[in-house]
Amino acid sequence: MDLHETRYARTADGAYIAYQVVGDGPVDVALLLDVFGNLDVLWEEPSFGELLRGLAAATRLILHDRRATGLSSRNVDPPNLETRVDDLRTVLDAVGSRRTAILGILEGGAAGAMLAATDPERVSSFAWYGPQARQLWAPDYPWGVGPDHHERNRRVLELWGTPGFGSAFAETNNPGEDVQDASDWLDLLSRQTATPDVAIEMDRMWYETDVRKLLRAIQAPSLLIQHEGDDRGIAETEHVASLMPEATTAVLPGVLLTSGMEHVAEAVRTFLGAEVPRAELETILSTVLFTDIVDSTKIQAEAGDHAWKGLVLRHHAVVRAALARWRGIENDTAGDGFYATFDGPARAIRCAQDITEGVRDLGIQIRAGIHTGECEIIDSKCGGLTVSIGARVASHAEPSEVLVSQTVKDLVAGSGLTFDDAGEHELKGVPDRWRLYRVT
Repeated sequence: MDLHETRYARTADGAYIAYQVVGDGPVDVALLLDVFGNLDVLWEEPSFGELLRGLAAATRLILHDRRATGLSSRNVDPPNLETRVDDLRTVLDAVGSRRTAILGILEGGAAGAMLAATDPERVSSFAWYGPQARQLWAPDYPWGVGPDHHERNRRVLELWGTPGFGSAFAETNNPGEDVQDASDWLDLLSRQTATPDVAIEMDRMWYETDVRKLLRAIQAPSLLIQHEGDDRGIAETEHVASLMPEATTAVLPGVLLTSGMEHVAEAVRTFLGAEVPRAELETILSTVLFTDIVDSTKIQAEAGDHAWKGLVLRHHAVVRAALARWRGIENDTAGDGFYATFDGPARAIRCAQDITEGVRDLGIQIRAGIHTGECEIIDSKCGGLTVSIGARVASHAEPSEVLVSQTVKDLVAGSGLTFDDAGEHELKGVPDRWRLYRVT
């Protein structure tokens, strides 16, 4: 299972609210679930898991189970709307979130709307997926359900947690949709959420709730999300948005709660300005160049330490000037040797030729070896076998010679560079024999 660390926040009346914090920002997002909820199970449910992972990839996602459900205290009464908001504040205080974006799912958005309306300094923005301002039908709210539908739903809730509940619930609330996969999960999730009496009581409270008066007081920028193909839901979404001063709507591909949740996560991220960070590169194709001074020990012994130091500094200046000219990156310098990387093999060869010519005026010669391959990124630098091969190629070069691997030769066709075959060689510690080429 995709388990995350769960902690508990204790409310003023002694209830324990289970919560999780996943991701590292830069935006805090508190997700308020519909009646179904269990922090351990939701990550495994295909649709919700897709949403959670999509949000956590770019935000600090804050989740909690409503009291009387999931991993939170079960030996308490189901919470009314005001208690749900108080419990949310307790969790936000526990995780140190002082300015929070709220995302509500269906009926869960009602608690978010109340917090946004009553505590505008705390809520930076408000998103509502499948917005419902009330459940009961009214002349000025024709998207609600009538008493007959509510009674049918209550009978379905009596099956809560038993085989067949999921399909009955899905058929009642999403008639005509192919929701078999979702209904199988609802059987499991309902058992993990609460007992039937709690589910029935939560449904009763929602049936009697109307948050339309709250909506006009929400000052935070708001996004209301619905899926295409649900004309009734789209009309309801547009109406709810019309009651809010700063609301826009988004109609996305998919079916409510059963598919297209990656689009929901993307829409919320865009609304919040929270981009998914680029994954850190683990490997990269790079050309490595190794150079060192020929007979350096002998020269040092003959010249003496002081003169040798000046010679090495002048050598380094020549190498670094060539690297700057040919866009090479200095990775390491050890004594009289350089290790550099390039994004193109032809530039690496031209750089090596420049260095070879440049150090002649210093009365010294260098040898150079070049190889291109996939490098491991280690502490932001290229490492791995490709680097080792480059060093071994350099060790076979003669004075003032630039030696390259077959790979390099094959990549620079048409560059005007010419080569002589330097034969096959064993490279210490590297499998197989390697054909090398001398740059002419």
